[in-house]
Amino acid sequence: MTGPRTTTPTDAEPPPRRRRLGRWRDQTLALAWLVVVWSLLWGEVNWANLAGGLLVGGAVLLFFPLPAVTFSGRLRPWALLVFAARFGAELVSASLHVARIAVQPGYRPRGAIIAVQLRVPTDLNLALTAEAVSLVPGTLILELDRDSATLYLHVLDTHGPAELTLARDRTLAVERRIIRAIGSAAEVHLVQSGTAGRGTRP
Repeated sequence: MTGPRTTTPTDAEPPPRRRRLGRWRDQTLALAWLVVVWSLLWGEVNWANLAGGLLVGGAVLLFFPLPAVTFSGRLRPWALLVFAARFGAELVSASLHVARIAVQPGYRPRGAIIAVQLRVPTDLNLALTAEAVSLVPGTLILELDRDSATLYLHVLDTHGPAELTLARDRTLAVERRIIRAIGSAAEVHLVQSGTAGRGTRP
């Protein structure tokens, strides 16, 4: 006659120590991203801005705690370097374009609002993509629909449907580079499968 079977913890419920480590990791990633955003907003990376970003980011996470964001991917240094290089190039190009508009006499740029549905509907991807897109001059996030993973953004200086399609494709390209840098294997496959987001036309 056999005795009662003993139960063992399953993989579905990680031990408390692992959960705590996961929370600390997520908070560290959020703080690092806030420091990056703070430095970009000041337009210069120096020790003072890094220290200020740490203080402001720490205060935001302490007094305005965000919902838990699970990070299930892995960091890929080369893809992260590619993202940073492309982001820097787009930042310079967009800044020059906006500056040209500002000094061009009598020119009135047309703006448009488009909706772009992202392919990876996680909170982390929504936040990172929205931040990266908003930091580029000429584009501004107006609203984010969390349920449908849709970004609504204002695009400056548009002349027709082709340019709106280009703006939507640029947004999806930003998402793709972010996922390649920090996403899981399943998320990378999703953004590489060619599934297009939906955008509005004028």
